[in-house]
Amino acid sequence: MSINHLLRHFPALTATQQSQLETMMTLYPEWNERINVISRRDIDNLEVHHLLHSLAIARFIQFVPGTQVLDLGTGGGLPGLPLAVLFPESHFLLVDRIARKLRVAQDIAQQAGLTNVAFFHGDIKEVKGTFDFVVSRAVMPLPEMARLVRRLMSKEFNNALPAGLICLKGGDLTEELAPLADRVIVDDVATYFDEPYFETKKVVYLPL
Repeated sequence: MSINHLLRHFPALTATQQSQLETMMTLYPEWNERINVISRRDIDNLEVHHLLHSLAIARFIQFVPGTQVLDLGTGGGLPGLPLAVLFPESHFLLVDRIARKLRVAQDIAQQAGLTNVAFFHGDIKEVKGTFDFVVSRAVMPLPEMARLVRRLMSKEFNNALPAGLICLKGGDLTEELAPLADRVIVDDVATYFDEPYFETKKVVYLPL
């Protein structure tokens, strides 16, 4: 499966990383026939709308080795699995309440040979441990998510940014972000990637 867009924006991908992303390009459509983890109308846009979009976080911040990342509401593994490919020395916990979607992510991770990924089926309130970052892709409003994950955030400062939330969102976020306006950072994904799909997409970071 072609990963031309991914290679254009991430030309330093190793042969192993390319193979892992190609595996995702093959497996997501196969799984989607059985379990709808990506809109069936959008599965043909898998590379740009889903894998590359997930990797916008990698343009916002480069995780240092040993970084602990929780992907909240991962569904079939986005954005966690593509990020795990790009940052093999970081550790990712993918969390979702829907078991069948998590099974998709588990199978894809296994077949892609990802060894830095773990999974948790259940509610975020049941998760234990500490994390440097919580990532998500259009799961819930930012203030609500911040309340749920604050207790899980690391007090250590190892990365270029303090521990916090990094979310992929789209559209007008004015109302959602108003309560956090003095603390939140918003980046336009269109400054990273030139595909038209990203014109309204944002990376939103909230230190916690």
